[in-house]
Amino acid sequence: MTLAPTLAIIGGGQLARMMAQPAIALGLPLRLLAEGEGVSAAQVIPDQMVGDYRDLDQLTKVTEGCEVVTFDHEHVPTEHLHALAAAGVAVRPGPDALVHAQDKGVMRERLGELGIPCPRNAIVSSVAEVEAFGFPCVLKTTRGGYDGKGVWVVRDVADVVEPLRVAEEAGVQVLAEELVDFRRELSAIVARSPSGQAAAYPVVHTYQENGVCKEVIAPAPDLSPELAVEGEQIALRVAKELDVTGILAVEMFETVDGRLLVNELAMRPHNTGHWTQDGAVTSQFENHLRAVMDLPLGSPASRATWSVMVNILGSSRPDVGRLYDGFPHAMARDPHLRVHLYGKEMRPGRKVGHVNVYGDDLDDCLERARHAADWFQGDLGNDSD
Repeated sequence: MTLAPTLAIIGGGQLARMMAQPAIALGLPLRLLAEGEGVSAAQVIPDQMVGDYRDLDQLTKVTEGCEVVTFDHEHVPTEHLHALAAAGVAVRPGPDALVHAQDKGVMRERLGELGIPCPRNAIVSSVAEVEAFGFPCVLKTTRGGYDGKGVWVVRDVADVVEPLRVAEEAGVQVLAEELVDFRRELSAIVARSPSGQAAAYPVVHTYQENGVCKEVIAPAPDLSPELAVEGEQIALRVAKELDVTGILAVEMFETVDGRLLVNELAMRPHNTGHWTQDGAVTSQFENHLRAVMDLPLGSPASRATWSVMVNILGSSRPDVGRLYDGFPHAMARDPHLRVHLYGKEMRPGRKVGHVNVYGDDLDDCLERARHAADWFQGDLGNDSD
């Protein structure tokens, strides 16, 4: 007997893994299309098959009998999503929405039509066009980039050759954007259901290291109430205008002259929302499930004045052992610490887990979270207190 509709998830990374826990509480069966045996989500979701998300036959097979399909990543071909929708599967977010997270050129064009503030941008296909756009600037492949991949800061003609070559080999376009003089990077996360209900989490400050998110502080310190409201309103408007279902993360720049500019969109649970697992009444993962199943959304309110998330990144040191071995020290030193490991092998710079801390003293939260992440990464000696 089926007690609830089955939700299919495409992609076996840590985002799918972290959907499993709230799915258990909701009594929601999950079915997974994993890219390989034993990947992160495959370790915790028993109903699974291994397959290629670029293969329509395998997408059709994994969604058979499922009422809804959602995603761990945005890379499923848009035409396949339309085919699934035509076959009667509720694709959430839908292909017409998801394409704005899949293709940066499409995203920039649509946000421009909506009057959403963005960096100056243009599609370019030659060195001359980049020169005409103006140096210095940022070049991005319109599809396929993430965590700093497919992104280059170019300052002269010589820097342009590599991005154009990479894009040509991948069969994608190149987007030129102005090099924004920003104070910091922010992220606004909202959840939206098919019935139109929406919930907005506080705008957070994100710290990037080598193109990878390293730390998140919620809410963003010293952000004016006006900009905090504007950030939430931008994210809510984008979610509505693009008809997003599920979690939408809007990454932004806060410029030195006090403006917000939209940098990137993600239509799935996002690294900048991991703090919500422990620091919010309802996590982004639970609200994503609620949204795609068209259930009433949970409160996005914070549990404490501050929440801090610090990613655990894989170490290049050969003497660093299992991540699990970091638990005794981390737990004994800080019983309030929350650690989330992804079941991934250590590789230099790879996101293999994160730690969450919340409380009323930001400096204390930062120290505790950073210490724990450094300990797991092997950046602290065993004699550290």
